[in-house]
Amino acid sequence: MKIIAANNQAKYNYTISNKIEAGIVLTGSEVKSLRINTGSIRGSYIIEQNGELWLSNCFIKNYQNSSENNYNPTRRRKLLVKKKELNKISGSIKQGGFTIIPLSLYFTDKGFAKLSCGIAKGKKKIDKRETIKQRDWNIKKQRLIKNN
Repeated sequence: MKIIAANNQAKYNYTISNKIEAGIVLTGSEVKSLRINTGSIRGSYIIEQNGELWLSNCFIKNYQNSSENNYNPTRRRKLLVKKKELNKISGSIKQGGFTIIPLSLYFTDKGFAKLSCGIAKGKKKIDKRETIKQRDWNIKKQRLIKNN
């Protein structure tokens, strides 16, 4: 598994309850561009429209040797999930407070581009401070264990 892009802010801004793996519909030049690590999912989000999931605002740079004239690097890309997973996702979104966020974009061992998504709930400022405190305490604890 080769990770192309990761959303590091996702774990800080959201509490992730479930993780889902989804395929992405890409053009040939986009796949070639991703193979040389020119993609970013920072600031991207997933929306549900007409019973389908769409990845919006995901940046994939135009492949240098492609012949596409009017290429849009942040176009919407369709996500491929099973019907059962789609029903589970849409049910938790309609339940209230939950959203779907992209966590990482990667290639599988077979060469397929996949997106790891999380069903998450946004954190409040207090929760974010608690996360920072917990992370700092874990770092100090590791240093104490290492020095003793």
